[in-house]
Amino acid sequence: MKNIRISSPINGTLIPLNEINDPVFASGAMGRGIAVKNPEGKVYSPFDGEITVFFPTKHAIGLKSNDGIELLIHVGMDTVKLNGEGFTSKAEAGDKVKRGQLLLEFDPNVIKKAGYETTTPVVVTNHADFGDITFELKNQEITSKAPAAEASSGPVEKDADDSQYDGLPDEERVAKLIMKYVGGPDNVRTAEHCATRLRLIVNDKSKIQEKKVENIEGVKGQFFAAQQYQIICGTGFVDKVTDEFIKLKPALAGGGGKEAAYAEMSLVQKISRTLGDVFVPIIPVLVATGLFMGLRGAMLSLGSEWDPTFLLMTQVLTDTAFAFLPALVCWSTMNKFGGTAVIGIVLGLVGGAAAEIAEKGLTWVEAYALPEFAGKTPIPLDLGFVTIPLVGYQGSVLPALVLGIFAAKFQKFLKTFIPDMIDLIVTPFLTLLTSMALGFLVVGPIMHGLEQVVFGAVQNFLTIPVIGGLIIGGLQQVIVVFGVHHVFSALEIYLLSTQGSDPFNAIITCATIAQGGAALAVSLKTQDPKKRALYISSTVPAFLGITEPAIFGINLRLLKPLIYGCVGGAVGGALSSFMGLAGTGMGITVLPGMLLYMNGQIPMYLLVNAIAFAVGFGLTFTLYKSEE
Repeated sequence: MKNIRISSPINGTLIPLNEINDPVFASGAMGRGIAVKNPEGKVYSPFDGEITVFFPTKHAIGLKSNDGIELLIHVGMDTVKLNGEGFTSKAEAGDKVKRGQLLLEFDPNVIKKAGYETTTPVVVTNHADFGDITFELKNQEITSKAPAAEASSGPVEKDADDSQYDGLPDEERVAKLIMKYVGGPDNVRTAEHCATRLRLIVNDKSKIQEKKVENIEGVKGQFFAAQQYQIICGTGFVDKVTDEFIKLKPALAGGGGKEAAYAEMSLVQKISRTLGDVFVPIIPVLVATGLFMGLRGAMLSLGSEWDPTFLLMTQVLTDTAFAFLPALVCWSTMNKFGGTAVIGIVLGLVGGAAAEIAEKGLTWVEAYALPEFAGKTPIPLDLGFVTIPLVGYQGSVLPALVLGIFAAKFQKFLKTFIPDMIDLIVTPFLTLLTSMALGFLVVGPIMHGLEQVVFGAVQNFLTIPVIGGLIIGGLQQVIVVFGVHHVFSALEIYLLSTQGSDPFNAIITCATIAQGGAALAVSLKTQDPKKRALYISSTVPAFLGITEPAIFGINLRLLKPLIYGCVGGAVGGALSSFMGLAGTGMGITVLPGMLLYMNGQIPMYLLVNAIAFAVGFGLTFTLYKSEE
């Protein structure tokens, strides 16, 4: 097989495919290639050929070169949900294209503001036809080596009546076999597809014959995620399979997969998904703030002397995000629930501390410079018949969250009867007036008190030597499996805003690297070269803090490695708790997470990570048998 070189279709930073936050692309299931980090916003054809697929949502393009290279360019992660917002097509499916021709323009800021990643996978989908695949861009170059040849494992066992589909077109054959092995039309509730996967919601998961689905010629893999059964068919081909699949049950043409997936979730999963949608967009700024705090602490601990004014400016840089935290939370909540985002910003700012600022006659900057300015002394509001204490809740999470939900719902309610002619004036006025009154008099005091009780209890649990870290470190990755781990985002933000550090981060990094250790042990013990290469590619992201490929691709499927990884997480978490380890930020763990411990804690951080990894790896390598 010949080796090939391809110019990157997007300008940016080339990174290995296994470093991206998507288990399907990272595992190589869609093909071999690279990803482009921080893309500039334009997609060019890397060769002469034609456009085989151009999705209506414009987020993904399939190309085929004149010499047979089939390429998929998938702009960002989950960007299909933007429905084309921020994307402008410059060509169409079926067009003949020349090398360097502009195919698509997109706005990375629109993608980021919506809470999605811009990192773009670029893969050769017919990679098995080639040897080494090298992508190049200016002075950057990444090569994907051809996997080692392996002996055939023999023919796949089929049902006796499968032969009736042999003469059909590939897409019809695959669709009918999938329908058969997922339990028939009565078991399928919804069907939709993205750039590469057929996504199904089924009534009874036990009716699915997963191995037989995976062994269908034309299917590249299958898994469950976000309450959907996802079957990897590949770019272009998945469109045809989906069309044929829907013909088998025309009622599926209505779509509704996202709503059905949400309806299938438990109450805890729904709460976790909602919290994730609210807090994930604001986590990057909190990560950056934590890194700044860690770097400043490291430099000062090394004896660096700074000008007092410069030191004050760095404190403004690191403290602003937490000082105005209610504004960030309320803005993101309004976005999530369909309200006007700028109203959320105003509500968050006012609800955080406006009453105390006004009472003191200060500006925002002057107020935040005072140590006593923390909402400790409520200001009485005399309404004539009752006096109500106005409590400032800057740095709080729950009051802003609840107030944002109310404001978004109330704004939608007002729009149902306020005439369009005066909507621009009246709706924002009534939304702000009602929401601010409710926030000061009801939501603020109640939710602020509830937050202190609930999060305070969890915070006290974390401080219990050994026990807190042992339990959380052992169970955190199990919670990831059930998809409800986003519920902890609010806790981490609360810890950072109240005590300036995050002990939870130190514990979950142990849980993360322990799963990576268990997955690596499985990879090294696997005799099949193809499986070993796939397993290793799924293991690498765990050392960057992303465990989904390792968990869903290896540990959970084999179960015992997941358990051994949990034991490693428990041991590392217990040690972390005992040592009082805490990061200066959140959102990153394992190797990148070192940046949060530069205030003199890096040796301890490395120690707990090494122990958690050693336990997870050692138990798996010793006790797990590859033939299992």
